[in-house]
Amino acid sequence: MASPSSNSDAVFRLSPRIELFPLLHGSGDVAQEVRDRLTDRRFDCLAVPLPPSFELPLEEAVVDLPRISVIVQQEQGAEQGPRVNYVPVDPCQAVIMGIRVAIGEGMYRAYIDRDTTTFEPLPFVSPDAYALKQLPYAAFAAAILPTLAPPGEGTQQQARIAWMAFQLHQLEMEFERILCLCHFADWPWIRQAYRRRADYQEPDMNVSRPERYLVDPASLYFALGELPFLTELYERRRASVHSDRHLSIDSIKELLLETRTRWQTAHDEEGQSVPTWVTPQLLQLYLQYVRNHALLDRRLTPDLYTLVLAAKQMAGDDFAIRLLETAKTYSYQNIEHSHLPRLSAGLGQLTLPDNQVVQATNRLQGAPVTWRSLSLRPRPARRTSRRWSYLWNPNRQCSWPPEDTKIESFHTHVREQAKAIIGADLAKSEKFTTSMKDGLDIRESLRHWHQRRPSGQPKRLELYVKEIPPARGNVDTVIFLFDTPADPDEYSWQATWYAEHAQESTLCFYATPFLENMVAPGIGQSRYGGALFIFPPRAIPDIWTDEALGFAKTLEERLIAAGAVHSRETHLALVTPVAPKARWRQIAKQFGRRLVPIPLSRFSGQMIDRLRRFHVLNGHEIRSFAAQFIRE
Repeated sequence: MASPSSNSDAVFRLSPRIELFPLLHGSGDVAQEVRDRLTDRRFDCLAVPLPPSFELPLEEAVVDLPRISVIVQQEQGAEQGPRVNYVPVDPCQAVIMGIRVAIGEGMYRAYIDRDTTTFEPLPFVSPDAYALKQLPYAAFAAAILPTLAPPGEGTQQQARIAWMAFQLHQLEMEFERILCLCHFADWPWIRQAYRRRADYQEPDMNVSRPERYLVDPASLYFALGELPFLTELYERRRASVHSDRHLSIDSIKELLLETRTRWQTAHDEEGQSVPTWVTPQLLQLYLQYVRNHALLDRRLTPDLYTLVLAAKQMAGDDFAIRLLETAKTYSYQNIEHSHLPRLSAGLGQLTLPDNQVVQATNRLQGAPVTWRSLSLRPRPARRTSRRWSYLWNPNRQCSWPPEDTKIESFHTHVREQAKAIIGADLAKSEKFTTSMKDGLDIRESLRHWHQRRPSGQPKRLELYVKEIPPARGNVDTVIFLFDTPADPDEYSWQATWYAEHAQESTLCFYATPFLENMVAPGIGQSRYGGALFIFPPRAIPDIWTDEALGFAKTLEERLIAAGAVHSRETHLALVTPVAPKARWRQIAKQFGRRLVPIPLSRFSGQMIDRLRRFHVLNGHEIRSFAAQFIRE
């Protein structure tokens, strides 16, 4: 009885000396299969599905990996302008991986494809290669086999297949064990042409000599089969001799963590508060969203569009832009000190060193790639932002109504919580008799659970209920302290804003200067350090110039003192990241007021970060187009 391995190998066996191994281009998972095939077994020849004209520059570029190159061949007789075909020297390309391993093992390489003056691409849609983590390669190949269409009569594909079959007949007369790599679209028809000894055509002799170019780092995404960040991770694992078996999925986690680190570092370098609300819980929800979106697209692994879209919806435009930039980074691409010419790659085109844009066909094209639109608002350049600040009219400024609505809604929610806390202070517990009052007091019941009943009576748990009397008084003043202690140099803009209508509060705050962060003409972005809301609104003196509050030594004390002076109620709601200081309570008590502290950690960090950011408009007419520039 044959072993299971020999049965599976029979799918790829072309003859006693030749194994025909089908490939999907541009897949790191398939490249791993090729590497394992070549290292686990002994072959003395590798048949490469590329023309002999590519051999010399291609192998020079393979030796130069991990620096990415492309081998470009000019096509002749193109009627719609200059055209080229090219081979990306990509570590995640299965063909390149085969050549790389063969060079390292000292194995002979035979380039068996047919030279042509023009190359005709074959559109090919395949299953996600991540299925190979659970399926044997033979089962994966057998599942694809029924979907493959035969080449048309007289087509270039048929001529190439016949020529490669002829080359395999010649190779098996010289070598004992040959591994032939080919694309899945050619796999069964090479087998058929080999067995029928199909007639072949001689290759074209007047083909152009391929040339090697380095790829500009900014356009590597269009030249690689996998994300540049993932390709770099493969190279790092190769250099450190670590397993990369599940890297196609683990790399997404690595990408998220690296993006979060760069995102927080960028905020720190710009002098902004470092956001901490992208927590492991949020990242878990992000990964679930990405998985579900990928399944809707009939994929097992997500593409770049899905990753960025999920980042935009879960963490905002800033995080999504940072993830996009991180995914396109490849630190090994050092081309500054190279004598080789460089080019830029695009979708179906290349920009040559002489700035000539040519239509390009990838000989190792992976899954089809198309343009998809996604609205992301990047930050303007520092120079542009500064130019906008020079045009600011200091006599005209107003707020952005949608942000006013959000902060007022949050302020109302905090007032309700403060009133609930005031009522909770008056709550009392008593033993349950006939009424449940305002509910069962679990804490008090558990506190008395150990008490025993007198002897002779059944043992049972005594229940306690709580009674919450109506709260006395109201809360009309809420103080937010987002950053304590507040740095006066950082929060150098202090202002008092009055309500435009009866549904808005009187607002006093200290914040970062908006002129240093202009996001559009006439639109500046600031960030609260602390704020005081008084509702219902009323006219009060500017608290930052009021001499009656001159005893306050810090920004926080000024807000608390102003709230104590202008509040008509006894209680002041204080939302703060730290416990109220004795000095703050002393100021409130001096005016007959009492602080009701609410921890800032009670609220979502993401929500607080968004509420702290607000925009200042240079006149009411700016509101007509502000939505085009203000990121939610």
